[in-house]
Amino acid sequence: MKIKQYRDQFIKSLSPIHGEGEAESFFYLILENKHELKRIDLALNPDLEFKDDDMEAWNSILEQLKLEIPIQYLLGTTSFYGLDFEVNENVLIPRPETEELVEWIIKSNPNTKASGLKILDIGTGSGCIAVSLAKNIPNAQVFAIDVSEKALATAKKNADNNNVTVTFLKQNILETDDLARQFDVIVSNPPYVRNLEKQEIKKNVLDNEPHLALFVEDNDALIFYKKIAELAQKNSSENGQLFFEINQYLGKEMIELLEKMNFKNVELRKDIYGNDRMIKGSV
Repeated sequence: MKIKQYRDQFIKSLSPIHGEGEAESFFYLILENKHELKRIDLALNPDLEFKDDDMEAWNSILEQLKLEIPIQYLLGTTSFYGLDFEVNENVLIPRPETEELVEWIIKSNPNTKASGLKILDIGTGSGCIAVSLAKNIPNAQVFAIDVSEKALATAKKNADNNNVTVTFLKQNILETDDLARQFDVIVSNPPYVRNLEKQEIKKNVLDNEPHLALFVEDNDALIFYKKIAELAQKNSSENGQLFFEINQYLGKEMIELLEKMNFKNVELRKDIYGNDRMIKGSV
């Protein structure tokens, strides 16, 4: 079958579920990932055809997309801060909002080329934050913690694939009393979605991404933030920085938490969608 003909069928089949624009973007993502062909290649060569094996693979992906399995998991890869990351069902799919958090950290530490800045990423998941910081802050010593061995295995692959050095540690942060060293930057994107907000989560996320990395109890939504802030007080260097990605509905509560714990220069920022999404404080 000609690829252009299959494309039209693919988009028509997925449009009722994902919308025509997203269905089309899925098609070209898969085309580039599986065949190294871009939109322009298909436009210049309209008679290109799929082989029978190609059709079988595409139809399998199509059926899984109909079930709203995230395309990043089906392809096994995604892009974050200009880098490629392996992703699977053991890690959250990196979000554009988290790229903004990484950008904030990098811009807050512009003169660190010779300083050996020590950075800790808590709840690293795919390693997207830790690896991106290691790639973009020269000579930084980057450490990353996660409670999941499978997530850490994925993060280690991503560090290797992007040619950076990150020290990974398996640790339950809620059971940690001391981080064993002092850090200049501590960052975390911990679980922060309350159970009461589950109805706002898209089906493809709710049914496929790890709940361990997503949800917290309604009556203790800031449990990770409190614990990490306590550790930051004990394990930060002079003028150490603490960065969080946060629940968009709890910006006011996060400001109050950090100020009550005597963090200085507390700053709340919105993401590209206009939601309260990240906060910074200094020790």
